[in-house]
Amino acid sequence: MAKASLVGGSIWDEYSNIVVDRMNNPKHQGHITEEEAEAMNATLIVADFGAESCGDAVRLYWAVEKDTDKIVGSKFKSFGCGTAIASSDIMTELCMGKTVDEAVKITNIDVEKAMRDTPDTPAVPPQKMHCSVMAYDVIKKAAATYKGVDAESFEEEFIICECARVTQDTLIDVIKINDLKTIEEIIDFTKAGGFCKSCIKPGGHEAKDIYLEDILKDTREEMERERLTAMANAPKEDKADFASMSMVQKTRAIDAVVEEYVRPMLIMDGGDMELVDIKEENGNFDVYIKYLGACSTCSTGSTGTLYAIESTLKQNLDDRIRVITL
Repeated sequence: MAKASLVGGSIWDEYSNIVVDRMNNPKHQGHITEEEAEAMNATLIVADFGAESCGDAVRLYWAVEKDTDKIVGSKFKSFGCGTAIASSDIMTELCMGKTVDEAVKITNIDVEKAMRDTPDTPAVPPQKMHCSVMAYDVIKKAAATYKGVDAESFEEEFIICECARVTQDTLIDVIKINDLKTIEEIIDFTKAGGFCKSCIKPGGHEAKDIYLEDILKDTREEMERERLTAMANAPKEDKADFASMSMVQKTRAIDAVVEEYVRPMLIMDGGDMELVDIKEENGNFDVYIKYLGACSTCSTGSTGTLYAIESTLKQNLDDRIRVITL
């Protein structure tokens, strides 16, 4: 049945035809008994997983062949929404014929992609992506039961975005390598936060220990510390000959430093600045600036923030620069 024939122009349009079909006609729903597993020369494994955020639950049955560790039977029961049923049905199908070690490598992204009608169109709305995460988690429970280990042992790194399976280390590396400054850029580069959005900041349908906004803030601060340390240790001869520049060149040089190093720091706190004038006074270069946004009323505008701006310009351009606010 085509999805458009159900409810035209509604939420149903965000579900693939495969999802709609598996909601209504799951192929692998049911259970496996001890007798059925024994007839297949297999060990019966039963694993349960429930999602606290929505109340859905799934039970997975595996018949694992004793001599090969291959999953020769796979069934499920789902207590939840239609998307949970569809995800569980596809997950169960993906397990068939694989060894337990191969099955545990199936991710929620694999499940979601297997439900797509076309490769580039998501199978479910973003807020329903957690259903495929539940399917992934019950695989880990089944594999852990079979191997006699903790399910968490299959996770080698700390996952921040459960929907896209993006780790904390990956996020930090991507932010640093690509100089990312916004949550939107993180979503574009990693897909983290692009589905249910619970990992972006507090207030989503599922609470987290750490959020994307925390990682972005901490990583940007670490990058700034590393940059200042590198500049402080840079040889004097590596700095540009600021004094010999024309006034236009000085303006462009200051603008370049501000754009690369200062403005991102100010914008993160809701502020900004603009260069007003440059004057040479008694061998010094007085740089006049005007604060904008939150910086214009910030108590550190004449102390810490001003010192940071002046230090950055000195380290990148000339030690004789003095920054003055208007």
